[in-house]
Amino acid sequence: MQELIITEIYKFAFIFLRLGSALMLMPGYSSSYVNTRFRLSIAIICSIILIPFLNDYLPAPAATPSENLRIFFLEIGYGIFLGILMQLMYFAINLCGNFVGQASGFANAQMFDPTSQNQSIVTETFLSIITITVIFMTNLHHVMLSAVIDSYEVWRVGDIFMVEDTAKYLTEVMNKSFVIGFKLGSPFIAFTLIFYTGMGLLSRLMPQLNIFFLSLPLQIYLGLGLLLMTCPIMIMSFCRYYEDGLMQFIK
Repeated sequence: MQELIITEIYKFAFIFLRLGSALMLMPGYSSSYVNTRFRLSIAIICSIILIPFLNDYLPAPAATPSENLRIFFLEIGYGIFLGILMQLMYFAINLCGNFVGQASGFANAQMFDPTSQNQSIVTETFLSIITITVIFMTNLHHVMLSAVIDSYEVWRVGDIFMVEDTAKYLTEVMNKSFVIGFKLGSPFIAFTLIFYTGMGLLSRLMPQLNIFFLSLPLQIYLGLGLLLMTCPIMIMSFCRYYEDGLMQFIK
């Protein structure tokens, strides 16, 4: 009985370390307004529930403490990798919000973003909060947890952490996230070019017109109007991209 209890404790630790490390960095779960005890409770409860389902993927405790410690650090590394991966994918909507802020004249209007825990442009914070709300409303947070759970088929407990391959993969995800963010913000990039070109031509045609008093209110109104029209499409496109990125870890 004592040996069985020790084995189950080790299995719980294998799951808890990977899942808990990922929860510390997952979008939404890692936000400052989420209580630390709440995140810890989710990790503990999910780890206990998952022991019977992941039993085939969990090895018996190693013979030496040093080997068990090595496995613990590997599990923490895999959890951190998955959490960073999800954050890099989420970076696309932050980049899009930056483009929106630059185009609509809110580049200098900053506020605290609870999802990234730093100061950011108002429109970036707005899109970030709306996106994380939609993720939880559409149960995409379940897909995030499923990606961590099914990652045991990709990386078994105790497998060697391939630093070079994971670094290369994170670079590819970051590159794709930048491309998606650029595509989502492309209407505002085009709007910025057209607007400033028009204002430049207007200032040449009417030199007596004070272009600064005219351009800023017009830029704000047109930028917010464009955001109102494109916001649902941007959020929907991002959620589809986010789901597709997570599905590769799900069997």
